[in-house]
Amino acid sequence: MSQTENPEAVPPGTPGSGENTCRNCDGTGKVDGKTCPDCEGSGKVMTPIGGA
Repeated sequence: MSQTENPEAVPPGTPGSGENTCRNCDGTGKVDGKTCPDCEGSGKVMTPIGGA
């Protein structure tokens, strides 16, 4: 099963962003039994809020 990166992820501290569930691992922190590369195992990523 092929996983995709979170196209909306932005670096922490980006103005107008907030914590969101990682779409790569569906918030589990794992992809194919390994730590998710997008959220580094947290299950959360920073994404723009309200079109930021």
